[in-house]
Amino acid sequence: MRLHSDFPQPHIMTSYSLLSLRRALVVGLILLATVSSSHAWWDKEWTGRQALTVDTGSEAGAITEPIGDSVVLLRLHQGNFPFGSVREDGSDLRFVTEDDKTILPHQIEKWDSLMMEAFVWVKVPAVAPGAQTRFWMYYGNAGELEPVKTEGLYDEATSVVYHFGEGAVPAVDSSGKEHKSENAPTPSEGSMIGRGIRLLGNNPLTIPAADSLNWTDSSTVSLSAWIKPGSLQPNATLFSRQDGSQSFRIGLDQGIPYAETRTPSGTTRTQASEPLALNVWKHLAVVADGSITTIYVDGKSYASMSASVPALTGPMIIGGDGTEALGFVGELDELQISTVARPVGFIQLGAINQGGTDQAAKLLTAGEPEGGEGGQGHNEAFEHIMLFGDIAKNMMFDGWVVVFVCIIMALVGWWVAIKKFVYLNRIQKGTELFEREWRTLATDLTAIDHTDAENVKSLGGKADSKTQKLMHTSPVYSIYHIGSEEIRHRLERSPGGFQGLSARSIQAIRASLDAGMARESHRMNGGLIFLTISIAGGPYVGLLGTVMGVMITFAVIAKSGEVEVNSIAPGIASALLATVAGLVVAIPALFIYSYLSSRIRDFISTMQIFIDEFVTKMAEFYPTPSDVPVPLQKVPLPSGSEAPAKEATK
Repeated sequence: MRLHSDFPQPHIMTSYSLLSLRRALVVGLILLATVSSSHAWWDKEWTGRQALTVDTGSEAGAITEPIGDSVVLLRLHQGNFPFGSVREDGSDLRFVTEDDKTILPHQIEKWDSLMMEAFVWVKVPAVAPGAQTRFWMYYGNAGELEPVKTEGLYDEATSVVYHFGEGAVPAVDSSGKEHKSENAPTPSEGSMIGRGIRLLGNNPLTIPAADSLNWTDSSTVSLSAWIKPGSLQPNATLFSRQDGSQSFRIGLDQGIPYAETRTPSGTTRTQASEPLALNVWKHLAVVADGSITTIYVDGKSYASMSASVPALTGPMIIGGDGTEALGFVGELDELQISTVARPVGFIQLGAINQGGTDQAAKLLTAGEPEGGEGGQGHNEAFEHIMLFGDIAKNMMFDGWVVVFVCIIMALVGWWVAIKKFVYLNRIQKGTELFEREWRTLATDLTAIDHTDAENVKSLGGKADSKTQKLMHTSPVYSIYHIGSEEIRHRLERSPGGFQGLSARSIQAIRASLDAGMARESHRMNGGLIFLTISIAGGPYVGLLGTVMGVMITFAVIAKSGEVEVNSIAPGIASALLATVAGLVVAIPALFIYSYLSSRIRDFISTMQIFIDEFVTKMAEFYPTPSDVPVPLQKVPLPSGSEAPAKEATK
């Protein structure tokens, strides 16, 4: 009995089997859901997609503090994105949650298809520390699309977001609150993220006062920006806000970041720490949680003070304090102001993600392009073709003049080539017909009645009207007709009857045949001069456009003082397009000219051979008078007997 008691009882085995079956079903459903989600496609109208992953684990961001909803920067370039599969302005770009259900708001700060560079801001909900958050990027839709909605990109606590991508115009607020700056900043090309602004110490940027920007006493405030100090200054003001005796100021004192509050009860400033390096971009954030104000540099705590922001309702000034005192000197980019104390993880994510370093590349990664049900996905050939359209956008007027001249040369050359192809094919067919009939006629040239023009045209009655029409296009037939006409003239002008052709007549007929061959050669070579002009002139015209384009590009660079790839490359690329246009004209023209010239030389050789054969046959069947024998005559002998006749010759 004890032996049997070691085995489960029937009801226990039934429960165990049900539990195993239940587990198997759960695992199967999970696997099915995983497979389904990996093959799901948000919308078939979009032809391509890529998986995007925000990794805050130890291998990438190593963020352990809470983060929450965040707006991440997606840097797109040739190495991680197929620009040729997207519209020129990126308007067909869409971002969707991992389950392919919810569209995520996004905003394109910069899209340059020519340089294959783009900066896109995407809202990613519920980013967790030490984990991976995935979502999808869809692209490739040639149909009608609704404009991208950016509402909800930034949360309600975000008061101001300046990307400074507008240039020398008032800064536009991307937060949705429409807090446009009062004045236009000085733009700085090639800043931290696209275009930024340059602060010279005397050109502060003013954000007008507004009810949504009011701070109460001990308000929670977060401010962040990318800064690049240009010089060491005492108490340089980067951000300031003042109402009477109360103020809040952020700045650098000899390169040391500080935050300062001033109230009727006194002034409080963060303690000094290590200064920032000059001409190096740093992410600076200041967070006031209502009792403590903390400075973060590159996402790490830098300094703090036991003070909160005072109640302020006046304008905000960037790069100065509203007085004549020298403000911050350097560059600034990506200014964000919020009415909430952002968590440390949120600050760290922004500093790493926007930094553009290797760590940023690990924090936000893009998977391989996938082709979906709606299209074929990435097409490298199409991408290269689209590049020429992007390059042409930057072409200047003189470049377009060169391209127009090249287009005219190409059109004329191709028109001549097409006509010449048709012409040579037609005379090829006529020559083949004539040569076939001539092979039988050449055995007896006297079979043609040279006094009858119709008999000459029909080759002694062997060629019908249709064949004659085809042969009429052949230059060899024209040579034959010239020779026959020369023979006919001599037959008609012989007063005592045709006695044959003298050597001088044969020489004269050959001269006429040679003249006819020369005329036919000129006719076949007619128009080829336009191809030679394209061959010789196309590259030089293109080179002229390139030299002028490069010269103007460098002149503009020297005038503006901006020496960087983004300012040089578009002009150089568009200038080189002129040379490409010239070569596109010349190279096909060279091949076509070589082919047509070869065929024309073959026809000329055929005519030369025919002339030699015709003259030889003519000399054979129409001998000279000296070759005609004299009839035998009887000569009387002196004795009255007849002597043998002698053959007399002329």
